[in-house]
Amino acid sequence: MHQCAILLPAAGASRRMRGADKLLQEVEGRTILRLMAERALQASARVAVTLPPDAPERARALDGLTVTRLMVPDATEGMAGSLRKGASWAMQLPVQALMIVLPDMPEITADDMRKLIQLHASHPTEPLRACDAAQHPGHPTVLPHAMLPELLTLSGDTGARALLARHRPRLHPLPGRRAILDLDTPEAWADWRAHRP
Repeated sequence: MHQCAILLPAAGASRRMRGADKLLQEVEGRTILRLMAERALQASARVAVTLPPDAPERARALDGLTVTRLMVPDATEGMAGSLRKGASWAMQLPVQALMIVLPDMPEITADDMRKLIQLHASHPTEPLRACDAAQHPGHPTVLPHAMLPELLTLSGDTGARALLARHRPRLHPLPGRRAILDLDTPEAWADWRAHRP
């Protein structure tokens, strides 16, 4: 059976929120960080969340969930710190792939994650990336186990962009804008809430 671990990189500083923490915003009665961790656990038994050393509220948001907490001392570096930690964790597991799910994307569902895992199983040596109907790349992204050592070489705040440029992923469209909708600013959150069904 195709096994895929899931990483939620949650060690960022939320700088564009101007003092608020985007991962503590409430969605469906709980913080978005907890909600996305719950959805990830519905798709995989192996879920890790990276956390900065100075955000106890984020850690508390995960209380009671069977997720692995990965502290990122160098969180101020950007996304690469989380990806290196997540890759090191996943490389020790009996899994064929690692899915990266950004926790500020509230429209990504557990079904979306499960579907991407199933699709990756049919081409397990290739990366897979969600996109919108117009083929604009988005998230989540599934990386085969063989690519994980390359994550250890990343630095800075560009995420896995260079890696995906070298290993072009297959794209899978998700409905609407949910593969490309991340909420990084107070305005984005207000607009999303105003237009929710």
